Amino acid sequence: MFAQATDEIARIARAWLARLAGERRLADRTVTGYGRDLDGFLAFLAGHRGGPVGSAELGDLTPADLRAWLAERQSRGYARSSTARALAALRSFLGFLERTRGIPCPAARAVRLAAARRALPRALAPPEAAALTGAAAEAAGPEPWLAARDRALLLLLWGSGLRIGEALGLTRAALGPDPAMLRTLVIRGKGGRERVVPVLPEVAEALAAYCAACPWGLAPDQPLFRGARGGPLQPAVVQRRVRALRVALGLPETATPHALRHSFASHLLADGADLRAIQELLGHRSLSTTQIYTRVETERLAALHAAHHPRG
Repeated sequence: MFAQATDEIARIARAWLARLAGERRLADRTVTGYGRDLDGFLAFLAGHRGGPVGSAELGDLTPADLRAWLAERQSRGYARSSTARALAALRSFLGFLERTRGIPCPAARAVRLAAARRALPRALAPPEAAALTGAAAEAAGPEPWLAARDRALLLLLWGSGLRIGEALGLTRAALGPDPAMLRTLVIRGKGGRERVVPVLPEVAEALAAYCAACPWGLAPDQPLFRGARGGPLQPAVVQRRVRALRVALGLPETATPHALRHSFASHLLADGADLRAIQELLGHRSLSTTQIYTRVETERLAALHAAHHPRG
């Protein structure tokens, strides 16, 4: 990585990524993506300028250079969201370069992408979510405990609004001595931020049933959800299981594990929950991220009106 940069810039870039992972505690996937974005920009600039990228080339970047890079990404078919992330990564790196090496680059702040309308989350209707979690309770092949595991996990995603990574990161100790009496969970989300989420009695009972059925020793500090051979349960396994259930039930392709988190938020909003409370339960840093669910509910009501109003 950073083969098109001078040794000095490559060292600074690696220090920047280390800071993102350490001090800012960004997810590994995010750090990897930022590194790939910066590497792509440096490769483009090396070709654009005709040589390895050093501090001089970065210090005299112009808006025209950056617009050429953005145009090149567009010509290669990159999604707007991907380019927005790449531009954010570049700005972060150039800001780090300025703070640590005193090399300013105002051109990065002068270029803007047109705002794109965010895609709406695809929540399941309550009967669909109930059907999905109910179907998970059916025996999963020759190992019935897997059905208990799948039901507990999917109910947790829907009932508490967890991301799949947050749920799979839980340890047995998180449930306390008696999972059936569990009423709240402390979740460590993105950026290391902690939040407290509610646990419904039905979810607690499902978790307790899974713990009792699981044939692997659930040590307090070990992963709660296990794979068929006893190792940590992997997201891909959950996604395959949900895909099979979705096909069997005739649900849309948008019925994914993450859709259950969206369903949690959308169903709360439909029942009159406060948007700020939903933000805290989801662990969103900004309320603007949560406000997208108001669009989901508004468009759902509009569709119902169009379908059932006598003048529709």
